Amino acid sequence: MKRIALKDQVLVITGATSGIGLATARLAARRGARVVLVGRDRDALDRVVGELDRYATGRRVALGCVADVADADQVMQVMKAAEAAFGQVHTWVNNAGVSVYGRVTDVPLEDQRRLFDVNVWGVVHGCRAAVRHFGARGGVIVNVGSIASDLALPLQGAYSASKHAVRAFSDALRLEVTEAGLPIAVCLVKPSAIDTPFFDHARNYMAFDVEAPPPLYSADVVARAILRCAERPVREITVGGVGRAITLSGALAPRLTDAWMRRLMFRAQQGAPADDLRDGNLDVPAGPHVATGARSRVPLRHSAYTGAALSDLSRALPLVTAAVAMTAAYRLWSSAPAR
Repeated sequence: MKRIALKDQVLVITGATSGIGLATARLAARRGARVVLVGRDRDALDRVVGELDRYATGRRVALGCVADVADADQVMQVMKAAEAAFGQVHTWVNNAGVSVYGRVTDVPLEDQRRLFDVNVWGVVHGCRAAVRHFGARGGVIVNVGSIASDLALPLQGAYSASKHAVRAFSDALRLEVTEAGLPIAVCLVKPSAIDTPFFDHARNYMAFDVEAPPPLYSADVVARAILRCAERPVREITVGGVGRAITLSGALAPRLTDAWMRRLMFRAQQGAPADDLRDGNLDVPAGPHVATGARSRVPLRHSAYTGAALSDLSRALPLVTAAVAMTAAYRLWSSAPAR
């Protein structure tokens, strides 16, 4: 598919008024892209649109669209508004997500269904709108998963299941658009623990405040990965070397990883004792509408692993290695004495 520089792109970003979505929108606008912001809070959207429009003079940079991604019709209206404002959309980022903390047997079923409506069906709705718009012209879909796409997190069972579903849906969609001959790239970005309001926005059924397990990475690290995919798509990328180490451990040594998770991950996600339920933003939008969370730890601003994994050299190494191996094997075969 044809690569398009970010400065010439129009991006749609869901969940764009806080956290990773907000960081991505800001960075995209700074780099010259035009951005369609999707969220549920009109006032928050207007503030971000006003901020992004100041990055450029003489042209409109941002458009805010109020929509709940759990509603397919509202998502289709976002695409229509983007087309009316900017014409062609080049990249669609499915970033909107919610979480609920608590044991899976304690979290009400209606909350788990609502979480799936946003985290899974929101991705499905966004992908369907994007594929219909891109068609034979092509484009990039970036789905934001999580390290929980590869490994289940205790006390976030429904969230982990939803992110597993996002990975499976992304893989299936990628195969289908490729088989159909459509020049559409489907990328999966899997963040580790990120310093955003995610933990403050989550609904909490634990007897403790939600805590973020260390280390935390800056939302800008994820934003850079998302925009790298917009320009030069990759199949999938884990953001944060620590997260990649954990998921790799889960794949290679699942029982050992389970033992480590039982020992550390319950305590790492529980803060001070709490007396009441925190509603979060599961059903209605809730602040703070900022990119950075309120954690006391200073987040890591860069990930050497992610940077290396996204570099052209690292992407080429497996192909080069395979080519060398095949060449060596052929030479050995061709030089072997005939029998």
